[in-house]
Amino acid sequence: MIRFGGRKKVNKVKSVFNKVDRAFMKLEEFLLSFSIILISIMIVGNVFARELFDSGAFYFAYEVSKFAIIITTFLGISYVARKGRHISMSAFYDFAPMKVRKVMMIIINLVTAAVMFVLAYYTYGFVMAEYESNAITTSLQLPRYLMYIFLPIGFFVTGVQFLRNTFVNFTKKAKDKVYLGTDAVDYNDEKDKEVKLEDISSV
Repeated sequence: MIRFGGRKKVNKVKSVFNKVDRAFMKLEEFLLSFSIILISIMIVGNVFARELFDSGAFYFAYEVSKFAIIITTFLGISYVARKGRHISMSAFYDFAPMKVRKVMMIIINLVTAAVMFVLAYYTYGFVMAEYESNAITTSLQLPRYLMYIFLPIGFFVTGVQFLRNTFVNFTKKAKDKVYLGTDAVDYNDEKDKEVKLEDISSV
């Protein structure tokens, strides 16, 4: 009974964690999509207002676009890490056997996570310096630190994601596979991927 109860608690914790993780992923997707759309609206709207109507109605376009670019960049690195889509130099990695690739991926994820946490620490210091300076933006007259607050958040969340990418390679589902991200199996281990010479020549 104790074992069964303990297992039920573990499963309940996993279920809650999975729900929180999915909700956070949806929030990331919403913020990234909204930011990209906002950048497009600001750029196009500013061009139309200035060139067609000789109006400065979009005087805040630069600041809003800059804010949206920061969100897209620094939340995007976490989302891309989840999907295993970061740019990588994989010449040696691709030719290595599965066990070697798994060790390499674990080391890469751990080192990258450490770098992300260091960057989160230093950018947090930068944001606090901006906060204490009481500087404001030129157009919207908003506290400037609000524009940079996503830097440490993005680096920290990305560090956590790379730790998760490390952990997933120790789970049962990664027994005969390597995971580039929690949602991404290494392309070398995808069973349905067969690249033939004629497929390449026909492109």
